[in-house]
Amino acid sequence: MSVGAERVPNAFVGIGLHRTVVRRRGWQHRYAALLVGIDGVAVIVAAITAYVIRFSPSTVPLGATGSEGVRIASHSSYLWFSLGLPIAWVIALGLARAYDDKAFGIGSDEFARVVRAAIGVTAGIAFLSYATKAEVARGYVVLALPLATILCLFGRYVARKRLHRRRTAGACMSNVVAVGGETSVTELVTGLRRDPHSGLRVVGICLQGAVRSGQTHLGIPVLGGFDDVEYAVRATYADTVAVTAAPEMNSTRLRQLSWQLEKADTELIVAPGLMEVAGPRLHIRPVTGLPLLHVEEPEFSGLRRVVKGAVDRIGAGLVLLLLAPVILVVGALVRLTTPGPALFRQTRIGKDGREFSMIKFRTMVRDAESRKADLVGSNDRADGLLFKIRADPRITPLGRVLRKYSLDELPQLFNVVAGSMSLVGPRPPLPAEVERYGDDVRRRLLVKPGLTGLWQISGRSDLPWEESVRLDLRYVENWSLMYDVMILWKTIFTVIRGSGAY
Repeated sequence: MSVGAERVPNAFVGIGLHRTVVRRRGWQHRYAALLVGIDGVAVIVAAITAYVIRFSPSTVPLGATGSEGVRIASHSSYLWFSLGLPIAWVIALGLARAYDDKAFGIGSDEFARVVRAAIGVTAGIAFLSYATKAEVARGYVVLALPLATILCLFGRYVARKRLHRRRTAGACMSNVVAVGGETSVTELVTGLRRDPHSGLRVVGICLQGAVRSGQTHLGIPVLGGFDDVEYAVRATYADTVAVTAAPEMNSTRLRQLSWQLEKADTELIVAPGLMEVAGPRLHIRPVTGLPLLHVEEPEFSGLRRVVKGAVDRIGAGLVLLLLAPVILVVGALVRLTTPGPALFRQTRIGKDGREFSMIKFRTMVRDAESRKADLVGSNDRADGLLFKIRADPRITPLGRVLRKYSLDELPQLFNVVAGSMSLVGPRPPLPAEVERYGDDVRRRLLVKPGLTGLWQISGRSDLPWEESVRLDLRYVENWSLMYDVMILWKTIFTVIRGSGAY
């Protein structure tokens, strides 16, 4: 049915949807209140724990005199300090914008804000102690503030996982009107559907040159062209407008659109068309009165790379020491259950196209490579360069268990220690795959391959070839040490679930 100029589409009519929008705004307030409660409880627990440990009888020296005696004599005041610390902590988090709804459930910025607030509180206590000549027990501060930070981060992580589950079920979402060309809008809608944790749901589309015809695109109503955005917002009760790349959406038109949306209290977000460039590489700087988006070059060398290499080798060495018994047991099981060596060596391509010998626990029969030609027709990944069979007959029973939980990859820690691999990076490719790479895919070779990566936490072997390449290139373009920490953290849970590996 055609959509009239003054009518709201039937799918969006009624007080029911208005109440849904009100509930959506309500969940933001409730979630912020939940975070305040989590932060407050975390600091109270940390402060009281530090108080009990620092001023317990076993830590109070007998016959203490001088400044130490003053601190001990007045240590009861720390109880009041412990009760007042949560208020200061929550205020600091508020000033650090840790309760900003734009950071709910997305990226690592929320956690970085908590850390910044913790550093601010620590610096504030140190300054006040110096300025007022107050005696503050260093042991108390050293215990209370780091513990409070850890508990806050853990509590927020638990709250985030609950939010992600609700968003996967379709709740706690922001309704979005997507504006732009057909190709760019399609990319945006596909990306948001693939990642419901972003909290954005496209409920209406304004395509370049379209009219209000009642048509749909990707199952979403097309509510007109660029001149119909304000109407689309009213029709869908949207609270966000996402503008994607389109020739007709120039600066003048975008500025006018922002003025229109101000009246409706609607958020405007702009996709710059640099789909895989994000984070610290993007900066907006005014030049001659114009806000210009500066895209910095990715870092493939320099001090940060040296630090990453050191962290990789030290981290891999520590994990090897920790998991040495597991590695020995798995190696013995592989050797005893099937004929052949425990380790499997294979030539892979590393940074700058250099070959290296990657080692894994053997998960297939000894003559697996010679039987590969007979199984080409069963390849489940015929859409790309990879060779994967979900029920590969060459895999041993023990090998299936090792692959499911990525235990077969533990020997790659030796590759990391040797410097041919990194803890986090793109998937290490075979020489035959690299020979068929295009120029864009070859950018994966600008960094060391990783023991884990975005491909590992995003579906593993279930990913289509194009998606695995896209994720690898995203990592290459936007890597950082914090990004690595996030990927390593998520890898733990991906491995425990054991999904997508075969």
